[in-house]
Amino acid sequence: MTTGLWIILDHVVALLTIAAWFAAGVTLALRRTRPALAVLVAAVLVTLVRVATVAMLAGRGWWFVQEKVLLGLPMLGAAGAVAVLVAGPQLLAARRGRGDVTAGGVVSVLTAAYAALAGLVVTFLVGYPLTLSTALITTSLVCAGALLTGRVVAPPVEDIAADAAVGQAPEGRRAISRRRFIGWTGGAVVVTAAGAGTGLSFLPAESVTRGGGPGRSSRAAVSVADLRGSGSPAAGGTVRRHVLTAKKATVRLPSGREIDAWTYNGEVPGPAITATQGDLIEVRLRNADIEDGVTLHWHGYDVPCGEDGAPGVTQLAVAPGDDFGYRFRADQVGTYWYHTHHASHVGVHKGLYGTLVVRPRGGQRADEQSAAEQVDLSLPLHTFDGTVVIAGSDGRTEHPASPGTPVRLRLINTDSDPHRIVLAGTPFRVAAVDGRDLNQPGEVSDVALHLPAGGRYDLVFIMPDTSVALVLDGDRDGGLRLRPPGDAPGEARIEDTSDLPELNLLRYGAPAAAPFDTRTADRHFTMVLDRGVAMVDGQPAYAQTVNGRGHPAIPDQLVAEGDIVRFTVVNRSLETHPWHLHGHPVLILSRDGTPPTGSPLWMDTFDVRPGEIWEVAFRATNPGIWMNHCHNLPHAHQGMMLRLRYDGVTTPFGGSHGGSPGHGH
Repeated sequence: MTTGLWIILDHVVALLTIAAWFAAGVTLALRRTRPALAVLVAAVLVTLVRVATVAMLAGRGWWFVQEKVLLGLPMLGAAGAVAVLVAGPQLLAARRGRGDVTAGGVVSVLTAAYAALAGLVVTFLVGYPLTLSTALITTSLVCAGALLTGRVVAPPVEDIAADAAVGQAPEGRRAISRRRFIGWTGGAVVVTAAGAGTGLSFLPAESVTRGGGPGRSSRAAVSVADLRGSGSPAAGGTVRRHVLTAKKATVRLPSGREIDAWTYNGEVPGPAITATQGDLIEVRLRNADIEDGVTLHWHGYDVPCGEDGAPGVTQLAVAPGDDFGYRFRADQVGTYWYHTHHASHVGVHKGLYGTLVVRPRGGQRADEQSAAEQVDLSLPLHTFDGTVVIAGSDGRTEHPASPGTPVRLRLINTDSDPHRIVLAGTPFRVAAVDGRDLNQPGEVSDVALHLPAGGRYDLVFIMPDTSVALVLDGDRDGGLRLRPPGDAPGEARIEDTSDLPELNLLRYGAPAAAPFDTRTADRHFTMVLDRGVAMVDGQPAYAQTVNGRGHPAIPDQLVAEGDIVRFTVVNRSLETHPWHLHGHPVLILSRDGTPPTGSPLWMDTFDVRPGEIWEVAFRATNPGIWMNHCHNLPHAHQGMMLRLRYDGVTTPFGGSHGGSPGHGH
């Protein structure tokens, strides 16, 4: 069973534990002794099952159980033990008709219920890492619940009855005084602990996380504004100039439906940018009427930092009536895309994106021929009003292709969620992932591909003499079709693809040596992804968090040029997080502790599914300040982003953390 399923199972058992302890407390309060005893036994048994599920999760990683092991289970165990010792004998005596359940028995069982509830609340609202402030506040709230329950179950009128019964005897008055002293003392302890915990929770975060590894001396300061692109193409290259105007427009989808969109040059997707390796790309971005502002981020392309398009970090957002120039040399061959990085959870969704393809110069790859001899389609996948659109740059969903023609389909996921892709009708190879070629990819068929948000796959094959269909998310009537001449368009039947196995890219292709030693690292950062209450842009929110914090309170990751940097990315949540570091591809080292056995896999966006642990690494060779965030863009907007900063690099465009893909400044 996967870690994600163990997390769900643990949540279910935790809910059953809460329900059992509360049921035991309520039946006790109603003096229903026989069912109360049965429910109390059930509560103890479910608690033991909870211990077992936590133990199983602990075997998957400390990150998944820290608050459970250090706070939740000890608190529940102590309260449950007291409840059994106090209420158990009373229930057994009451069942034999030799006594009754006291208020203390009821309070002890309900306190165990509060402890069970508090443990689950901490998991959902705070998560990892557990802090002293969280422990103090949680313990105080459980104690406060116990004190208040004691006052409700045994109200002051019982003290009066007790006074009358003892005739105001000195022993009775002393007993009442002791009870009141204990109550006041307990209340003071609760208030003190809660106040201390609240105060600790507002302590500021460290401004920089250095990670493991040896220290490096600081370098002379350089601004990201000075880290700009080359001014000339390589030998034999040319200058590719484009003007992109961001503006609102009504566009027609391939289905014929019209939508109100945000566009580049009135088109969705924006104009396709193509180049040959060594060309110089120059793009002038203008903003006609997008009030929030726009930028251009070259997703997956390792441009100099000043060209990265991160508002508040590498530039200011381009306001209506303003413009900004981008310039970089196309030295990196492959399939990429561009999009706004200002309030991108809105802008990209509405249409501010386009494709970027750089082809090799001087001869072709083994799987390529000249453009005139092959079908080469860039296919961005995008959701408009709940409908996923897949189309080539000409907007068509059907294309002619002669038998024997080499075909390259460049799949680009411009959504915030993953897509499931099936190529039906022919064997194929996954030639490249995120623009980087795989080593000796083999031919596969009858498999599904999981395409992360922001990710790209290049599929290559030789066109057969029958139609080929690209099936998207199991929709056999949608997608894209390639047809040989003479094959009439229509509704050719496509078999059900829902049961096809997913291609494991970590076992695909042939292994090859890594360009650096993956066994050691100069910097090692752990990012635990979760949901919890945190400050996001100065406001409290139920945020998407990294190590328990939301942007911009997440510390920078500080590296030095030349460092080997290693990331451990842990997903504690029940959502998938496509992780994306700007300016650097990362080499996948392992997923859930299992290293790749196939081609070295370089990715710029990798899906961390619920319960997964990914280990990745890269060499820090592109100085700057780089956003490092979840590419589910609403998640980034809700706090799941931070910065990786090279030692000595500064920005004049923002505060301590600059802007973000989800927020304007």
